[in-house]
Amino acid sequence: MARKIIIDTDPGQDDAVAILLALASPDLEVQGITCVAGNVPLPLTSKNARVVCELAGRTDVPVYAGCDRPLARDLVTAEYVHGKTGLDGIELPEPQMPLQDQHAVDFLIETLRAHPAGSVTLCPLGPLTNIATALQRAPDIAEKIAEIVLMGGAYFEVGNTTPAAEFNIHVDPQAAEIVFKSGVPLVVMPLDVTHKALTTRARVEAFRNLGTRVGHAVASWTDFFERFDMAKYGSEGAPLHDPCVIAYLLKPDLFMGRHINVEIETTSELTMGMTVADWWRVTDRAPNAMFMGDLDANGFYTLLTERIARL
Repeated sequence: MARKIIIDTDPGQDDAVAILLALASPDLEVQGITCVAGNVPLPLTSKNARVVCELAGRTDVPVYAGCDRPLARDLVTAEYVHGKTGLDGIELPEPQMPLQDQHAVDFLIETLRAHPAGSVTLCPLGPLTNIATALQRAPDIAEKIAEIVLMGGAYFEVGNTTPAAEFNIHVDPQAAEIVFKSGVPLVVMPLDVTHKALTTRARVEAFRNLGTRVGHAVASWTDFFERFDMAKYGSEGAPLHDPCVIAYLLKPDLFMGRHINVEIETTSELTMGMTVADWWRVTDRAPNAMFMGDLDANGFYTLLTERIARL
């Protein structure tokens, strides 16, 4: 039985690769893609999601636009990483498939209510605004969610947007707090893991050598956004953050982590959006998240290349 998922996203090159990985995997049934403002503003993220679906030849997957700003803060975007379109690196045609009329939050609520308890997995790849809004508006949907597997946060790697905060959580810390306190089972892919999923020349060329439009697009995207990370961290490549979420659904044994308590900082401007992870279990706060700390990078890239080759 294919696992039913909804991808909530703000594409972004690494989001695009995550979406492609999901669409290439028959073991996952993508119910829909919900878009949120994050890496770039909402009109671009909802356009980019459709560009990616068309690239994959999957115009059957409905795409919904959601929240265009965080719950309580001004929107912060990341064009400096992803380029002005959010998908810089290769020219792709304007999408022909329509954006759905329904708001992403309404789609989330309606879809979850229509399913049995614990049967749909949510995969947020960006700020958690849509998910938090849905949980606030319809608390009854929490029991319908099998788990939320998300990319966000950091502990040992500290922040990539402020000294203390990772981008997705920093953009909407209030939304993150709602999700982390929701009681829904959480699996978190923080920078601690994603910074070990680095592109290398060989890994990028493996995508290009697939000789497909999709392989070429993935190689071009990684070429584009790895320049930023290599300059910033002095690393030999860039982390493919968001595909870790989808890879976990396909091969959870690629990842290692701990079930711990994670709290979100929402009051201090200095550490706003910090994911305070009780990795050493020094508090008596109840665990609320499987917080990943390591992955098998070679296994991750093997899976990614094999699946992308199918498109």
